[in-house]
Amino acid sequence: MSNLEGQPAEVELPVETDAAPCAELLEGRDVPLGRYTVVRRSLPNKSRRTVGAWCFLDHFGPEDVTGKPGMRVPPHPHIGLQTVSWLLGGEVRHRDSLGSDQVIVPGQLNIMTSGRGISHSENSPSEKPPILHGLQLWVALPAEERDRAAAFQHIADLPELDDGAARITVAVGELEGARSPATVYSELLGADIRLAGSTGLRVRPDFEHAVVVTEGRARVEGVDVAPGSLLYLGAGRDRIEFAADGAARLFLLGGVPFEEELVMWWNFVGRSHEDIVAARDDWMRGAERFGTVPGGEQPLPAPGLPTTRLMPRPRHRRL
Repeated sequence: MSNLEGQPAEVELPVETDAAPCAELLEGRDVPLGRYTVVRRSLPNKSRRTVGAWCFLDHFGPEDVTGKPGMRVPPHPHIGLQTVSWLLGGEVRHRDSLGSDQVIVPGQLNIMTSGRGISHSENSPSEKPPILHGLQLWVALPAEERDRAAAFQHIADLPELDDGAARITVAVGELEGARSPATVYSELLGADIRLAGSTGLRVRPDFEHAVVVTEGRARVEGVDVAPGSLLYLGAGRDRIEFAADGAARLFLLGGVPFEEELVMWWNFVGRSHEDIVAARDDWMRGAERFGTVPGGEQPLPAPGLPTTRLMPRPRHRRL
């Protein structure tokens, strides 16, 4: 998915001295996604830039797209990241410059590795279910992997856990002994949790974690969470407690704190101002590194660069 903000900005962060357990409720912000969709963006946030290597999180819907175009994101580029697409309702067709052409449905995973460069489009099919609902996430590639070859992976069968109070699909990484086959390049966790009571999950204490609620309301470590917010839990926990009075659905993020400083601008994750300028210039001149998405759609032009130099940022502002 593209960041369609006309003037994407760097994110200032608060001072943080460690990654101890905490319970910090962060409000998302509404961002237009083209002409037809508004998303709630939880990452990057003014208070947090990353959770592990997770560096971008949009929650879209649930939206009734009956008689509407639904999702319409024309061809656009990426560098230095992986996109992770997770649907809760509806269908989205992914097409990319590798030749991939895949409709994703709920319960399945699309994961695209941009490496040095890729382009893709995401559109609702003409014959589509009435409700569109899902998450789009990005993962920052570590320095040694950020120039690797582009790749695309579709996974239709993911591991599930069920303890009676929660049914959990492990989309990325490993949880309670269940491991996703998704290929990632840092230690990560991404899990969809359908909650109908109280449960606890064992997690890695060296991971920092966060939770976004996608349906209903839930209590996580005693904190009430509703759609539109992200609850950051810090690191140092070996168990997370979840509860809901009715049905609720959540997505759990986790990962080893990502200590590399990043420059995030538009659809690019780099390490320097020069990385971003070169990628933008290459996209605008149709360089080979981004290829061509089949289908004849007009590619999305890049916004203008800011007048100030883009600076690498840590996951938090250090003292």
